[in-house]
Amino acid sequence: MNVKTWFARHAQTFVGSLGRIVQHPVATLMTMAVIGVALALPLFLNVFLQNSRAATASWNQIFDISVYLDKKAAGTRAQALARQLRSRADVAAVRVITADEALLQFRNASGFGNALDALGENPLPDTLVVTPAAASSTSEGTATLKAAIAALPDVQTVQIDSDWVKRMLAIMDILRRIIWLTSGLLGLGVLLIIANTIRLDILNRRTEIEVMKLVGATDGFTRRPFLYSGIWYGLGGGLLALILVVAAIGLLAGRVQHLAGLYGSQFHLRGLGFGSGAGVLGASMGLGWLGSWIAATRHIRRIEPT
Repeated sequence: MNVKTWFARHAQTFVGSLGRIVQHPVATLMTMAVIGVALALPLFLNVFLQNSRAATASWNQIFDISVYLDKKAAGTRAQALARQLRSRADVAAVRVITADEALLQFRNASGFGNALDALGENPLPDTLVVTPAAASSTSEGTATLKAAIAALPDVQTVQIDSDWVKRMLAIMDILRRIIWLTSGLLGLGVLLIIANTIRLDILNRRTEIEVMKLVGATDGFTRRPFLYSGIWYGLGGGLLALILVVAAIGLLAGRVQHLAGLYGSQFHLRGLGFGSGAGVLGASMGLGWLGSWIAATRHIRRIEPT
C-alpha cells in the first residue's frame, strides 16, 4: 500500500465517522455538550488565574518598608534617621511623611474631617517609607533590613508593606494547584464519557463488526472508525468549551473594566489567545482519541464471528 492510498483510506474513514455520528444529532450534541461543560470549567478558572497574575504582575516588586517613629521623638529625628538610612548600601530611597502630612492625607481620603477636628492632638506619628535597593528587594533582604531598622533608636514599629502581597501570591499558588487538580479530574471524566459512548456504539454495531472480522478485517482496521469518532467528539466538545469561555469573558469584561477604573487601573480582562485555543482543541481531541482507543481496543477484541 502506497502513501497516497493510505491517506485516502484514512480520509475516507475520517469523513465516514463524522457521517455516522451526525445521523444521531441529539445524542451527539448531548455528548459534546457534556464534554464542553467539563472542559469549560477548568479552562475558565485558568483564564481567571492568568488574568489575576497579569493584574498583580508588579506586586512582587513591592518591598517598601514603613517605619513608624515614637511619638515622643523630636520632629527633626525623622530627617536625621532618613539621612542615616540613605547612607546604607541596601537602601535605594527614603521618603519622610511628617505627622501633619499624614493627618492631612487621612483627612482628605477618609472624609472624617469633623471627627479629626475634635481630637486634641495629632495621633499619627512621623513615618519613613524606605525603598530597598534592587539587590535587597527579596524576602531575605527586606527581612534583614527590617531587623536593622527596628534596632534604631526612636523606632516604634517597622512594617513590610509586601507581606499582604506574599500572602496573596501564596493563595494564588494554591488556586493554581487546585485548578490543575480539577482539570485532571474533569479530564478523566471526559475520558470516561467518550469511552462509554464508544462502547455503546460498538455494542450497537456488533453484527457489523462480526461480519467485518469474518471477511478478514483486523482489529486495527475495525477499530479505526471508532477512533475517529472519538476525535470528533473531542473536537466538538472543545469547540463548545471555547464558546462558553468566550461568552463568559464577554459578560464579565465590562464589569471588570469598571472595577479596575474605580481603582485607577487600565486593566482589561484578557481572553484566550490563538495558541491557548489551539491547545484546548488539541487536548480535547487527544482525550477523545484516547478514550475511544481504550474502549475500542477492549471491546472489539472480545467480538468474534460466530
